[in-house]
Amino acid sequence: MAKDCIETTPSRTTRHHHPKDQDQDQDQCEDGGKTLVFDAQLLRYHSSIPQQFIWPDHEKPSADAPELLVPLIDLGDFLSGNPVAAMEASRLVGEACQKHGFFLVVNHGVDKTLIAHALKYMDSFFELPLSDKQKAQRNIGESCGYASSFTGRFSSKLPWKETLSFSYTAEENSSKHIEQYFHSRMGEDFAEFGRVYQDYCEAMSTLSLGIMELLGMSLGVSRAHFKEYFKENDSIMRLNYYPPCQKPELTLGTGPHCDPTSLTILHQDQVGGLQVYVDNEWCSISPNFDAFVVNIGDTFMVRYRFAPSCVINYHHGILIISFMLNR
Repeated sequence: MAKDCIETTPSRTTRHHHPKDQDQDQDQCEDGGKTLVFDAQLLRYHSSIPQQFIWPDHEKPSADAPELLVPLIDLGDFLSGNPVAAMEASRLVGEACQKHGFFLVVNHGVDKTLIAHALKYMDSFFELPLSDKQKAQRNIGESCGYASSFTGRFSSKLPWKETLSFSYTAEENSSKHIEQYFHSRMGEDFAEFGRVYQDYCEAMSTLSLGIMELLGMSLGVSRAHFKEYFKENDSIMRLNYYPPCQKPELTLGTGPHCDPTSLTILHQDQVGGLQVYVDNEWCSISPNFDAFVVNIGDTFMVRYRFAPSCVINYHHGILIISFMLNR
């Protein structure tokens, strides 16, 4: 019954990619003597799909996957301090976590204008030429920076996507951490970009701590137990961009995986493609622009699956909360 892994399919609205010879460091691999470069500005116009991006049939999602039944939890009254609403919300969270680990939240307190600005600046970054995006290049062994399909890490079953990842810390003396990161990597022109994502991550951190309260209540510990534990959390903010694809039936935007974190909060655009493997079949979670998709990672999954009456030990390396935007 529990959630096993997640995958995201690329945009179904046509277009695709092509190998091109350039001197790149992290975003290349060898293919018969040619250098493979994943450039989203070029790939959308090509129908020839390099073998590295073609996935085996048994790992591809179902085109007509059934809808996963996930609760839509209204956080409005809970965030206003209503104890009855808190109990009901924690009950729904607990039931979802015991089944598959996914639920949606609405009236979550995150300003719609802030979400719109985050999406706008996300689009502006991924529309840049590859050489500009590579100013924020993720280096091997690092978790932050720009990556185009991980071509420097793997040679087969590559994801059809670009990502931009950066860290966020809720520690009191780190109020401009993200602003400083983008100023140092991308320059002064990205000052507003950094401010928007600083604000967005702070809003996500606040939301995540509210969800931690509900998780604590659903597991029978004090409401403040997990909130206090995670209040100075280290988090990863990841922007996932899935370029249009001429032959989407051959590729995957993100392959099957499990989240090794504590909690993931995802905002989907209207294209969709998120699927969850539950009870031996892939099921879809349709986009809801007003909602965030929340799923517990391995840290909490162990708790709900195997230890309903005890508090598990945490290792510092997995006290990570993930915030994600999908386009």
